[in-house]
Amino acid sequence: MVINRARMILLVLLLVATLSVIACGSEEWPRTKPDLPPELESDTLVTYTEVRELCDCRSEYRNLYFGDLHAHTILSYDAYIWKTSTTPAQAYEFAKGGQLALTPLDSNGSDTRYVRLSRPLDFVALTDHQEFLAEYYLCTDKGSAAYDTPICQKYREGGAVNLLEFALILLNLNTSPSHNEELCTVANCTQAAQEMWHTIVENAENAYDRSSACTFTAFPAYEYTRNTNTSDRNRNVIFRNSQVPVLPPSFMEQWTEQGLWAELNATCLQAENGCDCIAIPHNSNWANGNKFTPLDYGEPLSLEEQREAAALRARMEPLVEIQQHKGEMECKNGFEGVPDDPDCDFEEIREADFPDCGDTPGEGGGVAGLGCLSRYDYIRNVLKLGLSEWVRTGVNPYKLGIVGGTDDHNGIPGKVEEYDYPGHMGINDDTAEERLGEVRTFPLPYELYNPGGLTAVWAVENSRDALFEAFQRRETYSTSGPRITVRFFGGWEYPADMCEDDDFVVIGYERGVPMGGDLPVRPDATSAPTFAVMAIKDPGVEGHPGADLQQIQIIKGWVDADGNEMEEIIVVAGNPENGASVDTETCERIGEGWETLCAVWTDPDFDPDVPAFYYVRVIENPSCSWRQYDCNTFPEGERPESCSDPTIAKIIQERAITSPIWYEPDM
Repeated sequence: MVINRARMILLVLLLVATLSVIACGSEEWPRTKPDLPPELESDTLVTYTEVRELCDCRSEYRNLYFGDLHAHTILSYDAYIWKTSTTPAQAYEFAKGGQLALTPLDSNGSDTRYVRLSRPLDFVALTDHQEFLAEYYLCTDKGSAAYDTPICQKYREGGAVNLLEFALILLNLNTSPSHNEELCTVANCTQAAQEMWHTIVENAENAYDRSSACTFTAFPAYEYTRNTNTSDRNRNVIFRNSQVPVLPPSFMEQWTEQGLWAELNATCLQAENGCDCIAIPHNSNWANGNKFTPLDYGEPLSLEEQREAAALRARMEPLVEIQQHKGEMECKNGFEGVPDDPDCDFEEIREADFPDCGDTPGEGGGVAGLGCLSRYDYIRNVLKLGLSEWVRTGVNPYKLGIVGGTDDHNGIPGKVEEYDYPGHMGINDDTAEERLGEVRTFPLPYELYNPGGLTAVWAVENSRDALFEAFQRRETYSTSGPRITVRFFGGWEYPADMCEDDDFVVIGYERGVPMGGDLPVRPDATSAPTFAVMAIKDPGVEGHPGADLQQIQIIKGWVDADGNEMEEIIVVAGNPENGASVDTETCERIGEGWETLCAVWTDPDFDPDVPAFYYVRVIENPSCSWRQYDCNTFPEGERPESCSDPTIAKIIQERAITSPIWYEPDM
């Protein structure tokens, strides 16, 4: 049997991953698969992997839950150096509706401001950086042997220079990164990292509501941080339950995405103890075209080997983060060969006039807002690329469901209200002056950032297993903050009057598929796909009502017979020219929209011979961004320069973006 170099590398990675579990094993981990009680073992709606009570509120037609799958606490090396003090336990209590104190402190070291969510979240994954877990612990634990080392002393001092020195290994071109020698020669870094990972898992366990009330779900999770040459390759790894590896891989152990997937596959998916996980890419807008590309496997592989590699990627990464505080990643105007879309000009963090990478990934700089941009830094184009790969290989590695997050580094997951934005990066942006650009200590101006987004999930109940299964089937969508309700179904035989039917949801499931699914087999040669979509505005809270809806769009992407990646935007409900606006001085909304919008649309240009996807974008009436709210706290003559900068968005149109529904013709 001939094994080429690429396959040999994969086998070695799998072997190393397996050996790492043996070497780092303990009596507690990896755990054995739990014995389930009969009511869980026999349940027909959810496949359970852990012992808990059945939820009182559950539905075969799914309930809607909102959460945040990307947030950091004091355990993240950068959050600590920015003087964030929120522990994981405090972050979970905040997500449940509790109050939390944030910087800055006054001259006596006392708290000066407090924050609270307008509404509690249903679920959270705290994704502290796996990189430097050991170093953080050793530098902040007074009892550690490394506590008094020079690098630890600098780390505790804080500041941008010390942060860069501490984390430089994440940014360079070294293909075999390692932990800090200065620390790890005087202390056991492996043991320290294991202790910190154990703390992360236990905090999620303690926050998780296993009672039948099912009020809150917490997932064990972490961020895999790879910023080689300052291009973002990061992923958030979410575990289904507490059956987790002894120490899952960071960039230090696996310096490629392929290595990450291989080790997680070996130590979790193949562990046969109930362990399951997914990885969620984020911030492709910082990747210089390196996160999603026309696939290059590094070595000449056979078609079957390419299919296997693409299938592993698709299994490990069913979701992608499309919105967070460092920008929106649905689409961007200005790429050659890609039509402009006026609604793509939303929370963009890069300039309108940018260098285009073209068909070759850039050399780096994205984390600092430098270097070229690729059309594949934006998810709509990635979805089209996935269709091209399906045509080429028969496997779509980019069949991605849609989620949102905050990437907050204050320990305040889900804090997305524009009218009450406290910043997301500790002392860097804890005042309005800093947020509006008067003080700049980060690579990009703070006024380009935003409060981030939320993940919405349609799941049977609010439990780990039910939510995780929804992640895997991609029955998810993102919002830029508002809690807009969106249903989206695709099929071949939906009635034209479905919007008037009280059984809209029942018909949606029984005659087709929800968001994230594949259209069922075409019933006959004359059929064209029909899509049913309903959106309900966020009602808001007392004193801050939600904005009316303006429109629903269906975005279609396809690859034509000549291999060209195509797209079309169809307004199926509402009116983009409804005349709504907002008074910037008071942030009072002007004009009306809709509380509910619904449409049934059949594709008039459907070609059964080409693959396609369809997703929904729901757009609200205009409203004030956090920038305008902050500007309004200053007397008019004393406002920062960014308040009068026309390139800085003061008025925005919040939105929801659903996972697609795919059509694949017979091969």
